[in-house]
Formats: sequence, C-alpha cells, structure tokens
Amino acid sequence: MEDHRSEATLSASPPRVQFPRTYNAAADLLDRHADGSRTAYVDEAGSHSYAELSERAARIGNALAQLGVQREQRVALLMLDGFDFPAAFLGAMRLGAVPIPLNTLLTPSDYAFMLEDSRAVAVIVSDALLPKLEPALAELSRKPKVVVAASARGGDRKEHSSLDELAATAAPVLEPASTTPDDVAFWLYSSGSTGAPKGAVHLHSHLAYTAVLYGQGVLGIRPDDVVFSAAKLFFAYGLGNSLTFPLSVGAKVVLSSERPTPEVVARVMREAKPTIFCGVPTLFASLLASDELAESGVSPALRVSISAGEALPRHVGEAWRERFGSDILDGIGSTEMLHIFISNRHGDVRYGTSGKPVPGYELKLVGDDGEPPLAGEEGSLWVHGPSAAAHYWNNRGKSLATFHGPWTRTGDRYIRDEDGYYTYSGRADDMLKVGGIWVSPFEVESALSAHAAVLESAVVGHADDDGLIKPKAYVVLKPGQKPSPELEAELKAFVKGSLAHYKYPRWIEFCAELPKTATGKIQRYRLRG
Repeated sequence: MEDHRSEATLSASPPRVQFPRTYNAAADLLDRHADGSRTAYVDEAGSHSYAELSERAARIGNALAQLGVQREQRVALLMLDGFDFPAAFLGAMRLGAVPIPLNTLLTPSDYAFMLEDSRAVAVIVSDALLPKLEPALAELSRKPKVVVAASARGGDRKEHSSLDELAATAAPVLEPASTTPDDVAFWLYSSGSTGAPKGAVHLHSHLAYTAVLYGQGVLGIRPDDVVFSAAKLFFAYGLGNSLTFPLSVGAKVVLSSERPTPEVVARVMREAKPTIFCGVPTLFASLLASDELAESGVSPALRVSISAGEALPRHVGEAWRERFGSDILDGIGSTEMLHIFISNRHGDVRYGTSGKPVPGYELKLVGDDGEPPLAGEEGSLWVHGPSAAAHYWNNRGKSLATFHGPWTRTGDRYIRDEDGYYTYSGRADDMLKVGGIWVSPFEVESALSAHAAVLESAVVGHADDDGLIKPKAYVVLKPGQKPSPELEAELKAFVKGSLAHYKYPRWIEFCAELPKTATGKIQRYRLRG
C-alpha cells in the first residue's frame, strides 16, 4: 500500500506541508493513527475508535463502489452530525469519489438545485431527513441512487437502500484511490447569504493545509484534546472543527445531531467536558445570557474556544473571558478558503478585531480607488493562500469575479490598524451610504449589542420620506426584556453616545429572531425586503 501521508514542518515560518505525488486526503487522515483503540468520535450511539472509523469508511466506500459509483463522480451527503457522517465523507474520498455535504436546514427546492447542479450519482441521507429529500428527487431529470443512514432521530427508509445493510456486506478494507494533491476531493456549497448557492471545488491538499496552518499552527490542537463544535459538519467551519483538525492529530470529537440551542450546547458541554469549543457569535452571546449556563458553567476542562461566521463583538469576548476564564479566538474564514485565515491567537487576543493573518496566508486591502488604503482606512479584503477553492462548479462568471490568479476576493470590508490587526467593517454589498458617508452595519450592530437589553441586532438601509437611505435596526432582546417606545428611544440614544451621530438607527423594529444562514451569518437581504 502506498504511503499517502503528508509531512508538516511547524517550525518553519510559515509552516510547510509536503505531499507525496500520489496522495489521498482520506488515507492521510485515517492511516496515520497507529493506536486504533483511541476514541475518534462520541455521538448519541456511543464511542467509536479510530480503528472503527477506518473500517466504517472502507465499508462505505466499498458499498458505494458496489452501487456503481466511480472515481470523480459526486456523492451528496444530507446527514445529521453523527459517526456515519465522517465515515461516509472519508469513505467516498478514499474511493476517489467526490463527497458533497449538504446543509440540512434547506428546502426541497434547494436540494433539487444542488443535486441537479452537481450531477450527483448517489445520495446518502439520514432517515430523519428523507422527507425533505424525496420532494427534491421528484424534480430531478436524472435520479441518483439513495442510501438511507440510521440516525439518533430515527425515521423510515421506505423503499431505499440501507447504509447499515450495504456496509455490513462490503469489504472492511479499501485501497485508497491513486489521487494526487491537486485532484478534486470534495465540494462545499456556499451558504447562500445572497443569491443561489455556488459549489466551491476543493482539492485533496486543502484539508492538510488548513489542519497544519490553522488547526495546529494557530489553534494548537493536541492529541489529548476533546473537541465540540456547535457548527455542523456540513459546512466548511464545522468540517475543519470536527473532522480535519482532530483527525490530523488523533484527538476526540463530540458530535450532536440536535439543533445547537443554548440549552443543548450547555448540556453537551457539561457532560462531554470538551477542551476546545467552536461556536458562532450569536451562540456565544446566547450562552452568556443563559440562566442554565450561569448556574452550571461551561466545561471545566475548556482551554480555548473559537468563533467564526461573523465578527465577534468586543463585549461578548470580554464577558466570556471574565465569566469562564478562557479566551475566544475570533477569526474569519470562508467556504472558498475552507477555514479561518485571519485569527486572534493564544496570548495575542484583541477583542473587537479578527486578529492577524494566519501564517501561510497573505492579505491585501484594496480601496475604492483601486489603491491600498492607509492604516486605519477601510478597503476590500483579498486573500492568497493554499486552501483556496479551485473554482465554482459550472459558474464561470462567479469564478472570474472571485478568483484572480492566486488571489481570492472575499467580499468583506476590513480596516487594518498600525499594529497589523484587522477589524471587520461588513460585507461590501451591505455597506450603507448615509449623507454621502459610508456606514458599516456591523459597527452599528456592535454598538447596539453592547446595551444590556440587546441579544443581537441587524442593521440595513431604509428609505426615509425623502427617499434618502438611513440605518434601520432589527433588534432581538434578551430573555425578560420587553419592547417599548421608551426602550427604542433609549437604544437610539445609546448608539448616539458611542458612534458618530449620523450612524444611529432612525428606526428600530423589535423581533423574535433574525434570518440567518446555517453558519450563523445574518441574511440582511431578507430584512431589506
């Protein structure tokens, strides 16, 4: 059997990763663990060792081959977080097929689009999600083979094949496909915060690059770590947190199929005692406001948390550190770059900023005039790094707009200070021009969220009676707080006290929740109507 292991040099600046010419990312992650008895995953069904993961992945890969799945063909994964998700993802890649995790929170029409767009020849679906998939299957011009995986939630597989039954009769060993570092390994569809989702095509080398540059180089993940990610495996952030990083060092991962409400997360933290917790800003704010967590605390073993999806408000990070005694490493990543490429780091946390570039990634800001802005001035963020997607599938126009040679246009607006820290200003398409001056929605949202009554907020442009654009805020209050005209006036005055007068929201609408993508990003376009 060929050796598919990558070799990392963490002492280099930046860290280096070297690959053999024949390289399969699944084999690299699965075959490097000499002690197969170590626990790889814990889910609702129990504990699963690295040896069990390797065998399950091989059986699923062989089962797919028996169904006729060939190298480079796409296999969609519509699966809840559980042991079979990483096994299916790795098994498909080991076979040389291309797994495509799908967001479990979407609609049948979304799935119909993705399956038609990707031309997937097979779908592995959790039994509880089959009712959402079947209407999509009815719309397709070509029908993929459907395999149903048992889940903690349960469900009827109907006339479809059973993953357990197929795996039980498949061989427990699978020779890795002779792929290369530059072969296509998997796709991830963008979260669709604006417009139709796009299939970002990632290569076999990309997983190792993110594991070494961020997972080991910044996060400092270790074999004795226990990782719990509230962010699910189906998107880039969760895939790194719960698969790439821990498997690269032999750590243990806790998976939950449940929706990550503050109550569920608090319970898992209390029972599983993770050392690393991965969340999004909204969840950290909700956990701080949770009565249950205030009484029980978080995991006593917790040594660090990470946050991505949107920028973490300064007061949330500071309150977390004061309450629980450990830092949140806030950063920014994207589906296109696969994981975090700007981050705060151990011993160098500056809340209110996204931190500095992850070593191995290069950044540049481009002003509205096409020139680099001065320190303290805003610009559009571009990133250059080895984990960038090759392109968007079947979307040349979007690919040309995003990928420019080695550089990737993120669509984010940032400010770089004289010390080299990057502060998020907002999405380029979310910026507001008020009285001829650009206003960052995130800046106004951060000011609002610092008020004791506010859980979270979203700011969009709204036309006044003269047709001029002014900021409007949608505000979600903390439990126990009630909307009132008095509170609205208080919030407006509160923002005026911390920001320039023209930035305060002229209208405030209280609401129960904000529309978001599965990654926790606010869908402001839905609020704009």
